[in-house]
Amino acid sequence: MQLNGYKSLWEWNGSWEGKLEQIAAAGYYGVEYIPPANAKDDTQFRQNLDDMNLSFIAQVVTRSPNHIQSFREQVLRAAELRPDLINSHSAADRMSADEQLRLFEAALRVEQEIGIPIAQETHRGRAFFTPWHTAVVLRQLPALTIGADFSHWCAACESMPSPQDEDVQLSIARAIHIHGRVGYPEGPQVSDPRAPEFAVHVETFIGLWLSICQHRFNAGADTMTFNA
Repeated sequence: MQLNGYKSLWEWNGSWEGKLEQIAAAGYYGVEYIPPANAKDDTQFRQNLDDMNLSFIAQVVTRSPNHIQSFREQVLRAAELRPDLINSHSAADRMSADEQLRLFEAALRVEQEIGIPIAQETHRGRAFFTPWHTAVVLRQLPALTIGADFSHWCAACESMPSPQDEDVQLSIARAIHIHGRVGYPEGPQVSDPRAPEFAVHVETFIGLWLSICQHRFNAGADTMTFNA
């Protein structure tokens, strides 16, 4: 199984002009990014990706008052950019369980319609802000897959995700994409993963990521995507 490394663009405030060359030169396989702010730039963005021989993971972010409609509109637009995968910040933590379930049922229908894998990201403020909220939905929808950014759980749960926890294990088994960020109790990102005081946190997260890769390998996947 091949590990493909993607570079995010969100820390560059949504600007992609002039950045793709740097990403390609650094040896990344592709880019993870929301579609350009102006839809008229989509064709140029896709052309620039092709010119740089970069693959694309699209990110969508659902909004109120209608998260289902927001999801569908954004995903259909993202699909036109021919991404390898779509990673979604879906629903909101304040939504009821029934509302969240309806959204993810609709998401699976859209995924089948476009034929592109969609990963539902584990993210604070969203439906999957803790491992147990995530597991409730995953157990009801066996086809649903996630984008694993378990660092958000560190902030929401004020603790490290335990590899022995059955809810964490379920998310590991359903993950198809990884955001390589290391969290610590009460925080989503250590200041320096090389610092000795964060060694145990780095070790924990590497173990979680390797478990995800092992599940994907056992499932027969040819590749694993990792946002560094």
